[in-house]
Amino acid sequence: MPRIAVLIPCHNEAVAIAQVVQAFRAALPAATIYVYDNNSSDDTVSVARSAGAVVRKQQLQGKGHVLRRMFADVEADAYVLVDGDATYDAADAPGMVQRLLDERLDMVVGTRISDEQLAYRPGHRFGNRLLTGLAGRIFGHAFSDMLSGYRAFSRRFVKSYPAHAGGFEVETELTVHALEQNMPVTEVPTRYAARPDGSQSKLNTWKDGWRILMTIIKLTKNGRPFAFFATGSLLCALLSLGLALPLFATYLETGLVPRFPTAILCAALIVLAAVFLVCGLILDTVTLGRREQKHLAYLAYSPYDSDNGSK
Repeated sequence: MPRIAVLIPCHNEAVAIAQVVQAFRAALPAATIYVYDNNSSDDTVSVARSAGAVVRKQQLQGKGHVLRRMFADVEADAYVLVDGDATYDAADAPGMVQRLLDERLDMVVGTRISDEQLAYRPGHRFGNRLLTGLAGRIFGHAFSDMLSGYRAFSRRFVKSYPAHAGGFEVETELTVHALEQNMPVTEVPTRYAARPDGSQSKLNTWKDGWRILMTIIKLTKNGRPFAFFATGSLLCALLSLGLALPLFATYLETGLVPRFPTAILCAALIVLAAVFLVCGLILDTVTLGRREQKHLAYLAYSPYDSDNGSK
């Protein structure tokens, strides 16, 4: 049987973590459950250990840092990532893992379905749809819930993932990594519930939404540099043209250029547009080489550990 690891990043989840560990022990009895504590000030560590989880710590604050540590430390054939707030349904985990193994996928995303307003607030729904749609237009459509924290991964995905994100924007980075490498992925619906009484969300809607948006822009610059810089080049060229048209009209009428500062600005904008375009062309070539290196790193790992007898 393939080895299965359940990875649970935690920060001050003493109220919910025992319920999460017990639910996943029942759903995946053969799995090893890892709880990575991220500087909790409550009893998360002792409660998780008492519930039967393997507890480890990550001192760098942020979900992205915890995820990087978990992916580096844990060896398995299939990985289930879930938040420690008891909002995701553990009963869906066996189906996600089975589909991952049977179809030889690299990632299965649990798409959140909930009618509870407290579980999935309208503002969060709108922000998720907006950011998911933006990432889909840039990197390709494959998911309807890019920010879900409930996922199953192959070993190949986990060991080739170049983790850079430090916080909640890590879900965006996971999604873009799969899309950039054209990995076989899918999503399945999963019930999403409200947090238990006494548990508080660590997500700041505006702050973390802004960070996710900035992550999408940064990933676009790094992953689609020609499109990114060509857009800047086009904007500079259009602005220069808009400012230059009145100057051309005056020159044709009088033979004079009365507004030299505007003329200089127009010339500078055209030069900047050319610089942006050249940067995009050069960086696009560099990115192609980086993408090939990422793909070679991805191919360096088998989907399942051959030493474990998996197919």
